[in-house]
Amino acid sequence: MIKSELQIDESLILELASRLRGKIVLPDSENYADEREVYNAMIDKHPAMIIKCVDVADVIHSVNFGREHDLLVAVRGGGHNGGGLGICDDGIVIDLEGLKSVRVDQADNTVRVGGGNVWGEVDHATHPFGLAVPAGIISSTGVGGLTLGGGVGYLSRKYGLTIDNLLEADMVLADGSVITVNKDKYPDLFWAIRGGGGNFGIVTSFKFQAHPVKTVFGGPTLWPIEQTEEIMAWYHEFIQNAPEDLNGFIATMVIPGPPFPESLHNKQFCGIVWCYTGDEATDAETFAPILAKNPIFQHVGRMPYPSIQTLFDGMMPPGLQWYWRADFFNEIGPEISKVHREFGSKIPTPLSQMHLYPITGAAARPGNEDTAWAYRDAKYSGVIVGVDPDPGNAELITDWCKDYWEALHPYSAGGAYSNFMMDEGNDRVRASFRQNYDRLVQIKKKYDPENLFRVNQNIKP
Repeated sequence: MIKSELQIDESLILELASRLRGKIVLPDSENYADEREVYNAMIDKHPAMIIKCVDVADVIHSVNFGREHDLLVAVRGGGHNGGGLGICDDGIVIDLEGLKSVRVDQADNTVRVGGGNVWGEVDHATHPFGLAVPAGIISSTGVGGLTLGGGVGYLSRKYGLTIDNLLEADMVLADGSVITVNKDKYPDLFWAIRGGGGNFGIVTSFKFQAHPVKTVFGGPTLWPIEQTEEIMAWYHEFIQNAPEDLNGFIATMVIPGPPFPESLHNKQFCGIVWCYTGDEATDAETFAPILAKNPIFQHVGRMPYPSIQTLFDGMMPPGLQWYWRADFFNEIGPEISKVHREFGSKIPTPLSQMHLYPITGAAARPGNEDTAWAYRDAKYSGVIVGVDPDPGNAELITDWCKDYWEALHPYSAGGAYSNFMMDEGNDRVRASFRQNYDRLVQIKKKYDPENLFRVNQNIKP
């Protein structure tokens, strides 16, 4: 096994270990190979040290150690980041997995969540109270990474992005100090962390506004890939005018296998996955125009909200090869849907796919400069992922993904949702923060002038 080439003095490691409640994992530790793995198996990095934090004090000591010894620092919450930005070569990883806690306050329907939690744990805690916090579509995603990048998911049209429901955060800054940020305390930093990623510090605790969501009506509808242009034209008109209780992301995809019927396996489709939070009595009325489009397959029904959040967990376990590309789009015109049909017709592996998430309703109400998330005026956040368990197919899925993206990019709004990006360079980061980039630079200069937190979609001070 290749090990980190950086050697940290043993006496320094022992001194740090004496201050921690958590554990230090080194390249010669028995569990090093397991601990350095992240969700995307295409990422193969070898840190000099992984610090398994269990409390805020551990995070403070870890930050101070990294800064004082001029080490590259990566911060890992759920480890889901497409570009593998929760790990690094020849540096230290501050792992927050041990900072787990979820507390629901029924007095005001708020939820306090630890920096190491994943969204499935939040859903587990909030669901008995009939509440949910808007998040993504995979329950194993880390709370920290998804939130700091924005948070697009099933509830976006009804209740906004995850950052629109963030009320407060406890943070460890680059100088090792601990602060609480909200609309009244450090408002500049509170603005920046709502979409600006992990550039400004380590969030050890989040406070969210939760909303009444107990059951939803939803699931997938599929059409043959040859109908992509027709379905996308209909979908664009339909979703822009749909009640905000109804959300649905549109995809080009292959059915990989069970639980779908065998007759669908390994065939390409244009699909829409729906989520409706409205009154149960209106389910049939709401879905009548959808089912009138005669999907070749539909599996929609009423279910507990955590069930739709875990719908694809089994198909997307950790350890697959992933390559990501993304853009925002203002519309789905004929030129765009033609590209989707073309590349959707030659999806290289059963798990590779494209999604378009609507950025309308509550998600579009804030202005582009109200938070660091700079594309409130875009209609869709698009992502293309090449996915496969076999490392031998890495080049195949990467080439398909890049070609698909290059064909679509001329029709895009210019930048991408940072949670859907690989490590693509500063020009792409600038494009994705557009008019907010210069303000983010000033805040970065104020709170992290030496760019300690730079293993991310980096805003250079």
